[in-house]
Amino acid sequence: MEDGRYVARAEIPGIDPGKDVDITVRDGRPTIKAERTENEEAKGRSEFRYGSFVRSVMLPAGANEEDIKATYDKGILTVSVAVPALAAPADKHVTVQAAS
Repeated sequence: MEDGRYVARAEIPGIDPGKDVDITVRDGRPTIKAERTENEEAKGRSEFRYGSFVRSVMLPAGANEEDIKATYDKGILTVSVAVPALAAPADKHVTVQAAS
């Protein structure tokens, strides 16, 4: 938790976040899918590197699925969702009755 938000981070360098990342939310579970395709050519040879990434996490109780944000900076994908502060449950006092 950071500043009232549940935060998940994933290291996925070398991707284009606009094309290679798909984030969906269903039943309180965000799923992050990313696919990287890298093509390198040099003096008569080509190298292709592929990689896929899929992760799901369960959001904490009270998380607001409508307030989910994602940012990508320096190879780190950060997904956050607002979780309102829940009031601590009140203590229940139990009366002790004396035996007759």
